[in-house]
Amino acid sequence: LEINLRHGDPLALADQVFRFKRTIREAALNHDMYATFMAKPIQGLPGSAMHIHQSIINKKTGQNIFTAEDGKETPEFRYFIGGMQRYIPSLLVMLAPYVNSYRRLTPGYSAPVNTAWGYDNRTTAFRVPVSDARARRVENRLPSSDANPYLALAASLACGYLGIIKGVEPTGASEGTANEGSVDLPRGLLEAV
Repeated sequence: LEINLRHGDPLALADQVFRFKRTIREAALNHDMYATFMAKPIQGLPGSAMHIHQSIINKKTGQNIFTAEDGKETPEFRYFIGGMQRYIPSLLVMLAPYVNSYRRLTPGYSAPVNTAWGYDNRTTAFRVPVSDARARRVENRLPSSDANPYLALAASLACGYLGIIKGVEPTGASEGTANEGSVDLPRGLLEAV
């Protein structure tokens, strides 16, 4: 089951995620059930994630800074991805806060295991979905469903921002299966901390 929230201000979206989780839990309890947002509630099955789609809008012009006037990618778009690749491993604890969170980030279970990125590649940590130029964005597929939405959004955006500020070039886009290769993320909570 996938739930999508409409794009918007990060703080307002974090509020919506928090409210959504609370509402689902309360509704389940009213039906004598328990709803969990554990990242890996059932061994042997794919886990639960909180994918974050990110774009940055210029406050003055209202334009997406990831897209140039001619519709092509901007340097800021590439630097944003580069920043996430470089800095997310150091902040993974904010995206995967529990021991169980790291059980989801395992090869062969539809979850990313490294900082690869690609165009519409669902095996990468950072996916660029198919969209028109105005809606160009980067999907961070690393956050677990058990993550604090405020911290996960802040960490993800901060890493992209650092990439823009420091001009961090990303690796080449992955075209094949990226989540069966090298695991270059922390493998557990203690390593992430």
